[in-house]
Amino acid sequence: MMMGMEARQTTSNVGHLNRPSIQALIHGLNRHYYSIVIDYRKNELEEQMLMNLHKSKWTSALALQDFDKVTTDNAKTVKDLLKLSKSYGEAVKAEEGKSINDLVVEAAGKLDPKKHMAAQANAMMEKNILQCLSTMLCTVVF
Repeated sequence: MMMGMEARQTTSNVGHLNRPSIQALIHGLNRHYYSIVIDYRKNELEEQMLMNLHKSKWTSALALQDFDKVTTDNAKTVKDLLKLSKSYGEAVKAEEGKSINDLVVEAAGKLDPKKHMAAQANAMMEKNILQCLSTMLCTVVF
């Protein structure tokens, strides 16, 4: 190899050919094909660039969603919140007069309506705030 050249800059394949396996010989691959070892080196900057390819951009969160889809999602979330509030009211009524151990045993494996209500309400508020912010940015900028 010449001094000052990287391995990936050379074009010679002498000494880099792989011998065909017995399976390849059986299938006749030795006659028409050969395999070359493919090897390459990357520096740290190239590795960082390749690691960032799958990441989303910061502007992707500000992309406008379809207004009809947002409206249907909001309606569905409000219906779910109504069901959860009813089940939370029933759970509060059922808790009256029971000990803490009985409540823990009854709640095991069941959905906690209070936590789910809070999570769905927060998720809906985040989506709506982002949608409003994106809409206002688009009207100002464009």
